[in-house]
Amino acid sequence: MPLSIGCAVWSYPGWVGEVYPPKTPSKEFLRLYSHHFPAVEGNTTFYATPDRATIDRWIAQTSAGFKFCLKFPRAITHNGSLVPYLPQAQAFITQMQELGDKLGVMFIQLPPHYSPSNRFSDLSNFLSQLPRRDVAIALEVRHLDWFDSPHAERLTELLTRLGVGRVILDSRPIYEADKSGEAIVECKKPRVPLDLSLTAPFTLIRYVSHPVRSANLIWLAGWTHQIQTWLERDTQVYIFVHCPIEARSPINARYLHDIFTRSGISLAPLPSPFSDDSPVQLNLF
Repeated sequence: MPLSIGCAVWSYPGWVGEVYPPKTPSKEFLRLYSHHFPAVEGNTTFYATPDRATIDRWIAQTSAGFKFCLKFPRAITHNGSLVPYLPQAQAFITQMQELGDKLGVMFIQLPPHYSPSNRFSDLSNFLSQLPRRDVAIALEVRHLDWFDSPHAERLTELLTRLGVGRVILDSRPIYEADKSGEAIVECKKPRVPLDLSLTAPFTLIRYVSHPVRSANLIWLAGWTHQIQTWLERDTQVYIFVHCPIEARSPINARYLHDIFTRSGISLAPLPSPFSDDSPVQLNLF
């Protein structure tokens, strides 16, 4: 499907009894997750690179068409300059290609201290030397200067020229839910501007949802229109739902699925609802 909705993780014990049946062992989490959602962000690779046995197990446990959108390890992306870690990055890509057609977009998350004023050349050299024809790669920036001129335009030009996608982090539901500008709950995701520039035939959205489902409606109205526009341009869209209260992420992901479907976006049907998944109310939409 050109639009895939999922969560950032699959191995969350707090989902047992709600998303997963009571007493589900952790070894069954991925298999059950793949029955609910067609893709996962896969933050696990940020902390450790899976070996071949683990990759084989992931393949066996997931349904046909499932996609892993995996984050580059922090050992590559969070140690200053990127170019010195090109061999490790290339080895990571090669290892993840063992997933075959279950490998989705791989993405690089840069830390907040990685600034365009002294790192642009490093970033350009790093991205240029990655095997971009073999895998889909996207980039997430967090230093606020990347969102201002002239750095924003230079970054968009670089990504477009290289065919690297943009990771879009939308934390507005947390930071703009009230007029104070403060996060409504403790949230580790940064507050960064929303840049909707399309730089590749694919994009990856990290949507930080409000714990109360209905509070997301104001943001999802805009996302529905934007995603419809991208799909009309044959863009592959991945949207992964986060929540400061992780127990709510799967429920909110289903909420997005229902809203998008009722708005006319073509999506594969989901299995029966979770235990805490009352019907969607769209009277405000």
